[in-house]
Amino acid sequence: MKNEKPPKPGYLWSMLTMKCPRCRRGDMFCDKNAYRKLTLKHIFEMPEHCSVCGQKYDLEPGFWYGTAYVSYALAVAISTSTFVAWLVLIGVSTDDNRIFWWLGINAVLLVVLQPWMMRLSRVIYMRFFIRYDENYEVTKPKEYK
Repeated sequence: MKNEKPPKPGYLWSMLTMKCPRCRRGDMFCDKNAYRKLTLKHIFEMPEHCSVCGQKYDLEPGFWYGTAYVSYALAVAISTSTFVAWLVLIGVSTDDNRIFWWLGINAVLLVVLQPWMMRLSRVIYMRFFIRYDENYEVTKPKEYK
């Protein structure tokens, strides 16, 4: 019974809770709440390494520029899903201004969700390069240059 490993954290849950991709246990951001300090300087405050497995977060200079593509894909996915929901629940017509109501509501929703989407895009982007390691306690993280 002593040699039992703790259960493997879920992929999606660890992504939504913004955990380290290597161990899925350490927090990727210093403050868990993206809305607490609403300045761009504090939204991205990350420790240099994971507190659990030691994985370095900033893999190389300019690493985070690729998150713009992930953030764009998230915005498109949210906009598409709100449009489909609007189409099914309310409908779209050329006779009135319902489409403009959707545009306005969708724009406000994207602005409100932006801090969370920016953080989530970093988490998703990092998972392209760092894989889960079941033996993270005994193996060293891969070094990037």
